Amino acid sequence: MQNNEVRLNCHLAAVKPSATYKVIDRVAELRAQGVSLISLNAGEPDFDTPPHVRQAGIEAIRKGHTRYTQVAGIRPLREAIARKFSRENGLDVDWRNTLVSTGGKQVIFTALAATLNEGDEVIVPVPYWVSYPEIVQLCGAKTVTVQCEAANGFKMTPQALRHAITPRTRWLVLNSPSNPSGAVYSQEELRALSAVLLDHPQVLVLSDDIYEHLIFDDVTHHTMAQVAPRLQDRVLTMNGVSKAYAMTGWRIGFGTGPGWLIDAMEKLQGQQTSGACSISQYAALAALEGPKDFISAARSAFQRRRDLVVSKLNAGPGFRCAKPQGAFYVLASCADLLGKTTPAGRFLASDEDVVAAMLEEIHVAAVHGSAFGLGPYVRMAYALDDQKLSMACDRINDFCAGLILRS
Repeated sequence: MQNNEVRLNCHLAAVKPSATYKVIDRVAELRAQGVSLISLNAGEPDFDTPPHVRQAGIEAIRKGHTRYTQVAGIRPLREAIARKFSRENGLDVDWRNTLVSTGGKQVIFTALAATLNEGDEVIVPVPYWVSYPEIVQLCGAKTVTVQCEAANGFKMTPQALRHAITPRTRWLVLNSPSNPSGAVYSQEELRALSAVLLDHPQVLVLSDDIYEHLIFDDVTHHTMAQVAPRLQDRVLTMNGVSKAYAMTGWRIGFGTGPGWLIDAMEKLQGQQTSGACSISQYAALAALEGPKDFISAARSAFQRRRDLVVSKLNAGPGFRCAKPQGAFYVLASCADLLGKTTPAGRFLASDEDVVAAMLEEIHVAAVHGSAFGLGPYVRMAYALDDQKLSMACDRINDFCAGLILRS
């Protein structure tokens, strides 16, 4: 029952629920009813956490590492994070300029909440991860979206960036590899963007590198602070163990940036959640410092799965998609399906109608592209075994073939 005397925070009232979690909830409902579903929705690897990482978590419990930690994280993990940024990204990082949070999302939220004021602007390339605009909204700021064309690999151009910057711009958010498009910015592309940013010293850069290790076809990952050292004092580089080490449920993200920003984020986190789970921190330490063969094996599996999905969808009668360079998603155009009707009588007027019909009629879950700012597209995650992926693609192609064009 709603209390009419109590009102929600005005920024929260304007926030939309996460589209991906809405699909997850509906999938859970259908499965509880006994429906056999194939989910191409969840943004998490289907692999188990590596054994040595799980064992590190168990040992942390046995050794009694079950108490509060420092807000910014245990020192051994922060030192390991600094070494990771040096070893893998070529960044000279002092461990004191690192922060451990409860997942990568908290790193992003804390950074924006610590720096944004009413009326500030944040530039977000489209398509974007669903949470970026909502976090900006919760901070009382305004999202300025920049359309990134499919012909340019869904990547922002320097010209588009320059046009989007105003005196109120405080952040540019860059996600490479991208969720949902799988786009990867090259060294040259990042340098071209950095040349624009050098003319606007008020603009910070949030480099979301969470899919860093999931890059295919011998493409090399680059990050803004690495390729543009003159910007390093205003770049927050965010990462975590969720995707690369199949540790989504452990909830450990981390970041590095200028000392003043990390200090502000630590101050806010101290009043929000305090330190991340102690057990998870020791497991993350083992992930960063231990064997890395799991990553290359996972990357090979994901590349094979990507090729399977792209090939089968493009060979079918409905969806069209480019081959993404990273992450584990395809962003497929469903434009050819709009205006048609399913055998069950559902008219497809939008990409949201398409994913709803796929879920209810062929029991394949995906997310509509308009939730990521771009329709008519559908995001499909290929974090499933080859057999299920092949079955899902067959169901999708049969679904497309059975649509009826309304006269």
